[in-house]
Amino acid sequence: MAVYTEVTDEELQDFIGTYDVGRLLSFKGIAEGVENSNFLVHTDQASFILTLYEKRVNPDDLPYFLNLLQHLAGKGLSCPTPVASKEGKLLGTLAGRPAALVTFLEGMWVKRPRVNHCAELGKAMAELHLDGQDYEGFRTNALNVKGWRPLFEQCDGRSDSVHQGLGDEILQELAHLETAWPADLPGGVIHADLFPDNVFFLGDELSGLIDFYFACNDAFAYDIAICLNAWCFEQDLSFNVTKARALLKGYAAVRPLNDSEYEALPTLCRGAALRFLLTRLYDWLSVPEGALVTPKDPMEYVKKLRFHQSVETAEAYGLER
Repeated sequence: MAVYTEVTDEELQDFIGTYDVGRLLSFKGIAEGVENSNFLVHTDQASFILTLYEKRVNPDDLPYFLNLLQHLAGKGLSCPTPVASKEGKLLGTLAGRPAALVTFLEGMWVKRPRVNHCAELGKAMAELHLDGQDYEGFRTNALNVKGWRPLFEQCDGRSDSVHQGLGDEILQELAHLETAWPADLPGGVIHADLFPDNVFFLGDELSGLIDFYFACNDAFAYDIAICLNAWCFEQDLSFNVTKARALLKGYAAVRPLNDSEYEALPTLCRGAALRFLLTRLYDWLSVPEGALVTPKDPMEYVKKLRFHQSVETAEAYGLER
């Protein structure tokens, strides 16, 4: 989450007036993340999250995201639910941007996940995968292996300004993954961005998943690989196999992995590391001037990628056949 587009009091007042959500009391920007502009909105009836979708988001994808949230909430998954306007629309316009209002989800994200948090995440992710199997919408993953080289090319040869030799290292990994990337793995709707700040807890109990604006149709095990990168490295970037084992065991308790997923996991983890290295690199080099957001360090994912390059089988992640 972040704030790129400022909204005046008058604009927000008029926008909230198109919903049957009560009288506006207050709002404030949320300055985390790098994708959209987000505000916490309080009315005399409830609290909501208002999202303005910025230029990286394709407006044609928004019905997929919003309808998916409705679908998952209807299945019992705890996630923000889009609020329909008085005209029955889930999507409106505010400050020249597509905008949506969603319900506020109670809870806090954990900055230093423990083993039990990883186990809870694994279960919730598997439930999401199963709940989305009958969702009729389809969205190709724009940031899959086919999208990584074009994204790297958008960095305009400036990778070495971040770290000497980074460009060549990325090119070598791209060449490997474009050849080795697995096909025909079990798949469906995935979240594709289940970082700790998108998973809320109340105490030790997972209270919900948020920020579905990278959701797409892809391999379920790729979602797991993203989470192994995001949840199972310590602050010194050492890999915590105990956390990984708990995450995988929690997932498998709901949806067991098959042999093809087991074999593919090291490659998928390399791909997930490269994907976030590239998006962080792009943001580091091109974040808009004056945006109320600090871009994340791409070098974190260089170090994670190097770890995965040393992995030969999924047993290194604590996964047993």
